[in-house]
Amino acid sequence: MTSAAVEANADGLIGPTHSYAGLSPGNLASSLNKGEASNPRAAVLQGLDKMKTLVELGLPQFVLPPHERPDIAFLRSLGFTGSDAAVLEAAWKDAPSFAAAACSASPMWAANAATVTPSADSGDGRVHFTPANLVTNLHRSLEHAQTKRALDALFPDPARFAVHDALPSVGHLADEGAANHVRLCAEHGAPGVNLLVWGREAWEGWDGPYPARQAHEASQALARRHGASGAVFARQSRTAIAGGTFHNDVVCVGALNTLFFHELAFEDTAETLAAIRKAAKGLFEPAFVEVSTADLPLADAISSYLFNSMLIQAPGGDRLTLICPTETEENPRSRAVAERIASSNGPIGQVRYVDVRQSMRNGGGPACLRLRVVLTEAELGATNPAMRLTDALHARLREWADRWYRETLRPADLADPQLLDESRSALDELTGILSLGGDFYPFQRDQAAKRPPLEA
Repeated sequence: MTSAAVEANADGLIGPTHSYAGLSPGNLASSLNKGEASNPRAAVLQGLDKMKTLVELGLPQFVLPPHERPDIAFLRSLGFTGSDAAVLEAAWKDAPSFAAAACSASPMWAANAATVTPSADSGDGRVHFTPANLVTNLHRSLEHAQTKRALDALFPDPARFAVHDALPSVGHLADEGAANHVRLCAEHGAPGVNLLVWGREAWEGWDGPYPARQAHEASQALARRHGASGAVFARQSRTAIAGGTFHNDVVCVGALNTLFFHELAFEDTAETLAAIRKAAKGLFEPAFVEVSTADLPLADAISSYLFNSMLIQAPGGDRLTLICPTETEENPRSRAVAERIASSNGPIGQVRYVDVRQSMRNGGGPACLRLRVVLTEAELGATNPAMRLTDALHARLREWADRWYRETLRPADLADPQLLDESRSALDELTGILSLGGDFYPFQRDQAAKRPPLEA
């Protein structure tokens, strides 16, 4: 039975420590801009404006809060002691690589937050979430516990939502979340096909220049855990990984029945498309939009992030809209491909451009910043309304960011204990704005534990 449903987006709110530390091997933009000054205020405002674009198109949009950074608890686990400021100072002096990881604002890229299976596809009729363990990179492996708290806050009804713990944090089950997952369907509330793309086997010897971040066994475990119907497992192209495609969403995106992908997205394209057709039989007819290397070399696909665009259907629209970063428009090859596709009679009928340059300089486009969640009307009504973006919330968050975020930040500034205080003050206020409670962040729980008990 098909229920009416919509595809909502939950975007990571960019945090006050947004910087270019170059922590992700294989992410070419991150490496290229390492050490450059960032603009956290511009970054968060760009992200908020991108979210508002989706609201204006008529789609539900939610806000996921930044994580507490610097992660002092992580640094304490490494043996640093004293006040929080002393811990931060000692870590930057004695273990700067660990200190940099503890300061990363990487939770902003919510496409890596979790893998989501909608109720139409799950074994028990609930929406299932598994936060990604992100074990390939140290700074990202720190995220999953707080990500779970955020998802619990946004999706609080256990009768409708199942928010799991991350898979075990071992390389054999390395999981990068929805960045390697595409759901195809006839309509959002109908049963679909879940394409889960992996880069390596758990016990496979890997000798590529960059890590293959998603383990096949992790993808299989997620499908089993969620009871996901219509699962198709496809290998990511080794050539694409070697070229800097650290997640499959750098070369592939899909929505409804349409898969839009680069020629080098999959190790065996013919086999992958055949498996999708087989899984979709009787449900829908897949539409494949492939871009050749001749039309768009892999290097241009990566630098322009054409495929890291958001592919959506606006309410009332009969064709899909591709929301691209401005870098796609500025690259002649990618712009030509996007405009040619939109002017054809295919499933993609419009291209729009959004400015997320601060995120792009760290290798994260519009699609990196959002987690897609298909929700029925009843499920949508069971979400935390304080975390749903409205015009009023958008204006309030812009004002909040203007007050708390620095205009310029260099990686060396992350050692400033004043930044720690600024970030915590910003997050403390944010928990009230999003109705997250006064113990959402570790520093809030620590402060509460240190308060003297009230006298009787």
